[in-house]
Amino acid sequence: MFEPMTLDAETSALVTLETANQVAILTLNSPASRNALSLAMIEALSGRLDAIARQNDIRVVMLQAEGPAFCAGHDLKELTAHRNDPDRGRAFFEETMRACSALMQQIAGLPQPVIAAVDEMATAAGCQLVASCDLAVAGPRARFCTPGVDIGLFCSTPAVAVSRSVAPKHAMEMLLTGVPIGAEEALRIGLVNRISADGARAGAHALARLIAKKSPQAIRFGKKAFYEQREKPLAEAYKLASATMVENMLAEDAKEGVAAFFDKRAPTWAEK
Repeated sequence: MFEPMTLDAETSALVTLETANQVAILTLNSPASRNALSLAMIEALSGRLDAIARQNDIRVVMLQAEGPAFCAGHDLKELTAHRNDPDRGRAFFEETMRACSALMQQIAGLPQPVIAAVDEMATAAGCQLVASCDLAVAGPRARFCTPGVDIGLFCSTPAVAVSRSVAPKHAMEMLLTGVPIGAEEALRIGLVNRISADGARAGAHALARLIAKKSPQAIRFGKKAFYEQREKPLAEAYKLASATMVENMLAEDAKEGVAAFFDKRAPTWAEK
């Protein structure tokens, strides 16, 4: 049987959790490091998501950050310190990339939708984190970049998520130049869904509350199928989507939702 990940108090403090109206609000809470994705930060966020995945009363997850940056990417001080290891840091670099890649895939595999709320800068793996979320809301001052080329390190892993969120030429421009883009440009190329004049947190929370009112069963079916079909050839994608629709139609929420539609009343969704 799978054992849920447990976090010590120090690690838990790196990513705080609060819940409101069936929305889990996760906050990256290491402003001094600009919320860099150290191994401890990755472990903390992964542990929080691991617990949320098993909570049927949580319908949506919102990811925000404290401090002057949403996320500054990998912790360069931590990585640099391991260059003095006997293997010049290879083992630590491999572990960091493995853990970070697993985290990004964990977000895609989470039953609940995840919304990034970005009010400041999201850099490199921080931009990857935004692109890995199902939805993203930007505040007017938000900025995004993949500046690895400026320090001799192409953002190859951020490219995986960014290139799946925006058109290839927009992704390559970000990756090849490292130039930051603002909220308006991020919206234009599809990196974010909307800009909230009241700030990303307010906009993301409004979006989360809207989604939380929908059928949780339908959303769980749909999110899983969305990511699976996207990587398949057209015929296989339709085969998978059709099978998902059949299972979804047989679920309790679909029966209730259709009945409520005909009865002209609000549906009462199942808890799981």
